[in-house]
Amino acid sequence: MGSLRKQLVSLLTVDARHDVSSDNSNRVLYVLKSRGPLSARALGRILGITEVGVRQHLAKLHGEELVAFDDQAGEVGRPKRQWRLTKKGHGRFPDTHGDLTVSLIAGIRTLFGQAGLDRLIVARQEAMIESYRQALRPCSGLGERVRALARLRTAEGYMAASEEQSDGSFLLIESHCPICAAAEACQGFCRSELELFQATFGAEASVTRQEHLLSDGQRCVYRIERPT
Repeated sequence: MGSLRKQLVSLLTVDARHDVSSDNSNRVLYVLKSRGPLSARALGRILGITEVGVRQHLAKLHGEELVAFDDQAGEVGRPKRQWRLTKKGHGRFPDTHGDLTVSLIAGIRTLFGQAGLDRLIVARQEAMIESYRQALRPCSGLGERVRALARLRTAEGYMAASEEQSDGSFLLIESHCPICAAAEACQGFCRSELELFQATFGAEASVTRQEHLLSDGQRCVYRIERPT
């Protein structure tokens, strides 16, 4: 939880243009963005405010169409309500120069065709592979390398975190996509991300995508594990 709070403080103080201020309603949005669907009680524990207070903020955000809920049947009692961001809620977190990026992609397609755009994606990927490999080289062990990659991706705007699993594998979880507009305009960018991670780890690990933001997922999740 300390890591989450550090990310929250950073987001709230570094750049006001990100449209996330210090009020509790926006803190609720941030936690739902970074953690995925949660109950009001869980939100209250994470934020350190009462469940009643959380429900007031959720009601406000629901009225603004920034959050929605799903009622899940529990073993006893009434259904458990899980709150999540709507598409409009996800839109409160910035997509880096989205309109300009989409225009540039369209222009490249027009001038150089799809083959030219594909070459651009490959060149971007190769440069990032080299950068990531260099940054991860001092790390010892797969876990340390995954954690280092998560820090790199967070610095690039992906709100990334790593989680070690009981089977010894690791999850790289990206709660935000700062190039979402580009990825929607050109699916090659998403394919490139998966190939990028696999090339970064090489034969040391296999990388699979388990959840995808552009396929109705709440975030992008990659499983990184040692080859069997």
